[in-house]
Order: sequence, then structure tokens, then C-alpha cells
Amino acid sequence: MLKRIVITVVVLALVGIGGLFALAWRPSLAPIDPPAASAFPQDLVARGKQLAGAGYCATCHTAKGGQVYAGGFGLESGFGTIYSTNITPDPDTGIGRWSEAAFARAMHDGVARDGAHLFPAFPYTHFAKVSDDDVKALYAYFMTRQPVKAVAPPNTLPFPLSIRALQVGWKLLFFDKGVYQAQAGKSEEWNRGAYLAEGLGHCSACHTPRNGLGGERKDALYAGAPIEGWLAPALNASNPAPLPWTQDDLYAYLRSGASVHHGVAAGSMSEVIQGLAKLPDADVRAIAVYFADRNGSAAQAANADQALARAMALAQRDPGVVPEHGAQVYLSACASCHYNGGAAPLPARPELALSSTVNGPDPGSFIHIVLGGIGQNDGMPGAYMPGFGKSLSDEDIAALAAYLRGSRTMQPPWNDVPAAIAGARKQSPAAP
Repeated sequence: MLKRIVITVVVLALVGIGGLFALAWRPSLAPIDPPAASAFPQDLVARGKQLAGAGYCATCHTAKGGQVYAGGFGLESGFGTIYSTNITPDPDTGIGRWSEAAFARAMHDGVARDGAHLFPAFPYTHFAKVSDDDVKALYAYFMTRQPVKAVAPPNTLPFPLSIRALQVGWKLLFFDKGVYQAQAGKSEEWNRGAYLAEGLGHCSACHTPRNGLGGERKDALYAGAPIEGWLAPALNASNPAPLPWTQDDLYAYLRSGASVHHGVAAGSMSEVIQGLAKLPDADVRAIAVYFADRNGSAAQAANADQALARAMALAQRDPGVVPEHGAQVYLSACASCHYNGGAAPLPARPELALSSTVNGPDPGSFIHIVLGGIGQNDGMPGAYMPGFGKSLSDEDIAALAAYLRGSRTMQPPWNDVPAAIAGARKQSPAAP
């Protein structure tokens, strides 16, 4: 009897595994001879360049110190490191032998030319929403780049997560196929912003928390999420910023890298801003319209003046009369650039009482900025903040965090700041 049960279980398991692999099978698409760059219309290539910027493709497909689009950038998935692929038209290590159909299948279905399922570190769950015409333009752009011979390091996913066929199960759970469909009742501008944000921009990939299997939590869309030690802040009404992220604030931030009412872009968001710089103003404005509607900023407008006055009153407290260690660190390292004495902040002096980073629920971004600073090519053009990773101790930074959180915000103290500092030290190039 036991033997019969064991045999039955084994047979059912084999049938299940066979069924899974049958479900996962995709045909290999025939390789092509790499087309000449002159085969693609220049206006199509130019459009593809804009779209590649909107998707900040270079950010993930360029290794540190490597050539653009040659791959090799490591993405930490929580299960292991996945290295991005070479998307230059090199025929041996890139996509030079990929047909447009193969490229479109990767974008829309998450399947490579050879039929292998792609890991969702490549955000095909978002790129599936991109129109056929825009996919064509992206293909034209990438196939006219300079070919680079480069092979990505092997991924470090453990067995059995490394089996690509198993991705079909993940797709059944978390992948909704289909090009973006305009939402009835919304303006053309709103839908354009939604198309860019939900598709190529894949904004929710960073700004939405994920479940234990790595899928975006649809019940917490745009609720904010930690990413590589930073905090991708909430883009919905749960954002704790003192002032609402209005359409104008969003546009200014996405266009210039800074908002006088919220702060300056830093970390990977700086690369997003640089990518969006390739888009026309109308597209960036459309994205701002979309998110201003999602976050309900219009409903908060009536209280904005009161919130601004409260924040500026907090900012004008004199830290010189406060004996605590954090106040003294602020005086010596921060006050000369961040002090605002008037009724409204100055663009060149980011006001920490209004900062989304200081008001956020997680200290990660604040700590990374203190350690590494903000370069002249990040955030607001020409703005610069030095890193203090070598001049401030962990105790100094923790004291500064506690002081600013308590004196500049109405938020509760951050938890586990020393642990967050220690983790950021390992990542920051400015850490001693």
C-alpha cells in the first residue's frame, strides 16, 4: 500500500513538472544578420532615444565604469544578484541578431530570443504596456548604438530559483499582459502621463512595496518602499511631506531635479531626472498631472499656507541655544547652507523642515545623502552638497538625525538609525 502511494505521488509530481515545463516552453526566434544603422529612419531613432530616457534604460544596462548599454549592472533582488544584459547591437554578446519581433517579445512577454523566460528584474510587467510603435522606436535606437562586446557575470540566484522555466508560475501570479488602455473619464494628458509612468517609466517598480515573492503589492500601489538602502517615497496620499506634492511641484522636480517645497533629487532618482530630460515638456507635465491626481494634492491645497508657516517656524528655531549634540553637528555642518530666515524657503537653500527626506518614514535616504552628499550633476543643476562620510562619525550622524527629526518635523523618531547608518556605510563610496 505504501509503495503504491509513493509511486502515485512520484508520478503526479513528474506529471506536474512536465506540465509546468510544457506551459513554460517558448520557441526560439531565428537570428538575423545585424541590420545597418542606416536602415532605420533618423526620426524613429530620435524618438527611441527619448523613450529610452523615459525608461532610464542606461541606468540598469550600464555597469559602473562600463560602456553604455553594455550590461553587467548588478541588481539585488532579495533572492540573489541578477546582472543586466548587453543591449548594444553586438552580434555575439548583445542583441545584434535579434529581430524586431524578438525584441518586442522580450518587452511585451518577458521572453528572450532563445525562448528563455526573463527574470522580472527586467520590468517587463511594465514594458508590456508600451505600444507597438514605441517598441519599434526603441528597437531602432538600440540597434543603431555602437556595438560593444561584453558578457554579463553569471547571476547568483540559488537553485531552484535559477530555473527560468519556473518564471512562468511567477507570471501567472503577477503578470498582467496587454498594452496600456486609456482610462475613460480621464483627460488625454492624464492618460499620457499614466502611459509613461506605468509603462516605460515603471515608477511603481521602486515606489511600491513587494510581497515575499517579489511581486508588487497592488493593495499598496505607490505607498513607498525601501530600495538598496534608500527610500523610494510614497507617491500617493500617504506621503508625509508637510506640503502637498502639487502638479507644479511635481513638474518642477521631474523637470529640474528640485522642488523648493520638497527638496532635491538624489541617488537613483537623479538618474531618472536625467532620463526624463530627454522628454518634451508636455510629457513631463503629463506625468505630473497623473501623480498629482493620484496623490490627492488638490484636496490638501486649503491647508498649504498653514503648513508652510508651521514648517518655517520650526526652521527658525535657534540651534545655538540647544545643548544637544545633534544641534551642534547641525550648526557646524549644515546651518550655513540650509538656514532659511524668512517666511518662505529659498530655492538655493533646501529647507529641511519641508524636506520629504527628513519627513519620510525611513532614515535611509537621509543617511545616504549625509554620507555621500549630492553632486553637481545630481538634483538641481549646479547645486552641490559635500558628503560627510569621512568627517562625521556614526554617533554624529545619529545625533543629527534625531535633532532634525525632532526639531524640524512633526513626525515620530526614526527607528534603528545606528543599524541604518552601518548598512549605508557599506554601500557609500564616501564611507571611510
